[in-house]
Order: sequence, then C-alpha cells, then structure tokens
Amino acid sequence: MWNLRQIKELVRKGEGQHLEFKKKANHPEKIVRELVAFANTTGGILLLGIDDDGTVSGSRDMDGEVYVLEEAIQDLIRPKIQYSIEVIKLNEKKGIAVFEIGESKKKPHFASTEKNSKAGKAYVRAADQSIQASREVREIIRRRLRPKDIQFSYGEKEKVLLEYLDIHDYITVNKFKSEAKVNRYIASKTLIRLTLANVLDVVPKEVEDRFILTRTM
Repeated sequence: MWNLRQIKELVRKGEGQHLEFKKKANHPEKIVRELVAFANTTGGILLLGIDDDGTVSGSRDMDGEVYVLEEAIQDLIRPKIQYSIEVIKLNEKKGIAVFEIGESKKKPHFASTEKNSKAGKAYVRAADQSIQASREVREIIRRRLRPKDIQFSYGEKEKVLLEYLDIHDYITVNKFKSEAKVNRYIASKTLIRLTLANVLDVVPKEVEDRFILTRTM
C-alpha cells in the first residue's frame, strides 16, 4: 500500500530508470511504451497525476484516466504484461494512480499504436528514457530468458574487439564491422554472443547501441 508521503519522496528523486510520471492519460498509445520498456528491462513505476515539474497535483477524474490507460494496455501491448494499480485520493475530488510493472518473464513485449495490430515496437528503459530496442537488444533479451552456457572462440575478430575496447570506452556494431573487416551480420552476432557470455554489456541508445566490457573483465 502506498501513501502520499511515499509518493512525494519518490517524485522528489525525479524520473529515472524505474520511474516515470505523467499528468494525464490523454496519449495512452505513447504511455504504453513506458510500460513496455519497464517490463522489458528491470521493472518500474508509472505515476499518473504528476505535473512535469514534479508537483503532485492529481487528476479530477482519476478513475477515468485509469480506465483509458488500462484499455490501452489491453489493446496495444503484446504479449500481455503483468501490472498492479493503486489509486490514492488527495482530496474528495482529486487522486493519483500508481502503476507498478515488474520485470517480465515473457519479454520482449511490443507496443503498437492501433488496436489489434500485429505490428509493434519493443522498448527498453535507459536512464530516464524509454527507447526503441534494436534487433541486437531484442535478441539478447529473448535469449537471456533461457540462459545456457555460451561458447565462443577467441579468434582474430575477438582479438580486434578486445584490443579496441582496451583503448576505447565502447564499440558499436558498425564500428566493430569496420575494425574487424567483417559484414554487419557477423559483427552483430559476435557482439550478441559475447554479451550473452557476460564478456560484454550492452547499453541501449537511440541511434546506436554501445557495447562495453563487463566490470568483471
């Protein structure tokens, strides 16, 4: 159970990896992206009734706001996500809603913009943003649900990769393709395999994901 003091403390920290807030649900097709991103990453909380500046102002028709968003969750997200809702009354007229989304065991999830559409995009959470997941990130998410030992050979391209990361903070698929002189498919598969083997970590980005050495390396 949430109380108003806890909500204000949460909002004071600002939006981040596990927190997003919205004033209203008047663009539910955009809000579901945030929920999908939380489910595809490590979970999070969406607060409805919070101004952009962090003011806990609430909404006069929170039941209606919740209804609109729940309709969008059912119609625009596949596969379905698990979530919980709690509405907190600020006074007789206004309230806020807390949507809690855990990390999913059925990811990746996709958000579409039209009801019953088979098309959709996967999103992941990166800091305070929900960004579209690349093909590499989607494959890493999917295969991490079925963990198994990943075998890889330390060949010439792996040597090029590790020597590059010994000097630079990160590498992208296209940069690795250029440095190792391989095609994009091979570059992508190699980075995915090394990420699944915990040699690399992937940092999702809007333009190009960044692959970095794990801290244990």
